[in-house]
Amino acid sequence: MKGGTMERKPMMAGNWKMNNTISEAVVLAQEISNQYEKKWEKTVDVVICPPYVDLKPIKAVFDFDRSKIKIASQNVYWEEKGAFTGEISVGMIKEIGCTYSIVGHSERRELFGETDVTVNKKIKALIASEVGAIVCVGESIAIRDEGTTLDFIKKQVVAAFA
Repeated sequence: MKGGTMERKPMMAGNWKMNNTISEAVVLAQEISNQYEKKWEKTVDVVICPPYVDLKPIKAVFDFDRSKIKIASQNVYWEEKGAFTGEISVGMIKEIGCTYSIVGHSERRELFGETDVTVNKKIKALIASEVGAIVCVGESIAIRDEGTTLDFIKKQVVAAFA
């Protein structure tokens, strides 16, 4: 602690979106691992956020190389299990080796109807399982043009962490 506040290590996360087949992801992960410098461990957490199908093979590359690069899922569902076709539980990503999960990404909100309520449910599920949440907030161009950006983002943050 410094000056009464906890120091946090910065995070550098790369979201691969819906890119890279498994074979492409393994090659890219190996290239990233080869470029990773041990001195970074003390100053920054490096996190790769690939598509679900790439998580396990990428984790295997990083484990084999004894790399400190972490992996994160691009999304997660708040229920532990059940009839939720296409969803991935926190337990599933944790077993693969994910240290984090992205929640609330603008694309998930805009294209898939994710809300502040569902983001909050996901954060609670992640916290309960001791997996970190990379929480995304942000405004649209319309909100920015209205000049209400700070109010909009404050509302998202308050709702996400309710």
